[in-house]
Amino acid sequence: MTAHAGNRLDDAPLSRFHKKLALYSSGGPFLDGYVLSVIGVAMVQISDQQDLSDSAQGLIGASALIGIFLGAFVGGWLTDRFGRQLLYTIDLIAIIACSVAQFWADDPVWLFILRLLIGIAVGADYPIATSLLAEFTPRRYRGPLLGGLVVMWFVGAAAAYIVGEILLRTGDDGWRWMLASAALPATIIVLLRHGTPESPRWLANKGRTEQAEAVLKKVYGPDVTIADLPDEGEERENVDLKAIMRSGYGGRMLYITVFWTCSIIPLFAIYAFGPKILDALQLEGGLANVGEALITVMFLIGCVIALFAVNRMGRRPLVIHSFVWSGLALLLLGIFPDAPSGVIMVLFALYAIIIGGTQILQWVYPNELFPTEVRGSAVGLASSASRIGAAVGTYLVPMALTGWGVGGTMLAAAAINAVGAVVSVLWAPETRGMALHEAAALKPRTTESAGHPARVTG
Repeated sequence: MTAHAGNRLDDAPLSRFHKKLALYSSGGPFLDGYVLSVIGVAMVQISDQQDLSDSAQGLIGASALIGIFLGAFVGGWLTDRFGRQLLYTIDLIAIIACSVAQFWADDPVWLFILRLLIGIAVGADYPIATSLLAEFTPRRYRGPLLGGLVVMWFVGAAAAYIVGEILLRTGDDGWRWMLASAALPATIIVLLRHGTPESPRWLANKGRTEQAEAVLKKVYGPDVTIADLPDEGEERENVDLKAIMRSGYGGRMLYITVFWTCSIIPLFAIYAFGPKILDALQLEGGLANVGEALITVMFLIGCVIALFAVNRMGRRPLVIHSFVWSGLALLLLGIFPDAPSGVIMVLFALYAIIIGGTQILQWVYPNELFPTEVRGSAVGLASSASRIGAAVGTYLVPMALTGWGVGGTMLAAAAINAVGAVVSVLWAPETRGMALHEAAALKPRTTESAGHPARVTG
């Protein structure tokens, strides 16, 4: 296969189709941020009306996160087996049905089950939507568009807080409308996604070449044929999910899981217990609420800045610098927990902005480093594995605050960031400027377009 044929799709201009696909794919992260955040507002009424114990509140609050852990892996396996396009809409239909059913949930067990199912559907959408987007997007835009999905998580969280505050004032049934409200954006997204074509890379990998060529002509133009689709078999040996851990891809899976876990443990802990942490740092009452809102905005800004940096800096420098400098902010918070409130807010804001680099790469790296037939499974497996660490870390935060104090807790968060920085220095690959099949290849390669030797670890 000629170099021109191999690069034709990866060097295509960004079209209206690509922009719409990126927007529609961002629906999953939006719903993730929405359903995980709205329960916090709703719990104010639920706990009183249903007389929930602390344990029951914790389980209901964590139910969607548990579901995401289960759904990400299952969704990844299903999308590799049955295709991206079919499951691209089925998972959202499940979210709609379960969200509406929450309105009539008068039993804590029933509410837990429904939110668990919603979490499974949300988790399943991650590998489905990101695989589809990665396999259509030209190399120049792949990093920013995949990373942009993370931005929508914070948009969804912000929307949930706004909707929750409004509905909280409608009466005793406000929590029911809050939880059911996720069905509205899910319905809009599923209607927009209708008609999205199947990934031609997946179709070709399954031997359905006529269908793959029909999609290529529809998306890229009548002169594009199946010959323009890179043959991934020329770049690496054939693998399946069972072979990942005992092949060269095992090293990539290990790195992604570790870096992803180190990235989200401090973030989830700060996001979930921000008011408590800020209160311990002597920012009380309204100032703590303002501080939490500001930190949320800073997380969003940090992700947007990282989108502009991911191609300019490259993936490897971005993830290393993000871990190092955001970890320094946490270290200073741990050393000086009694600093003036202005200094504390600046350090929290710096952490939130700088950590954006690792946040967007959570969706870029997994989709670039694995071949088409296991891409969805690999993304799902990495997402599920990282959620274990996130759940454990979030669970331990209240105990850490009690046992170590806020200074010790921030030092522990800084140590986790340091682990992420070290493993990134040792293992982080550079895939900037590579075609998707080249980034997924195990063989190291030097690419002129990246501006330096591409370091792809196996």
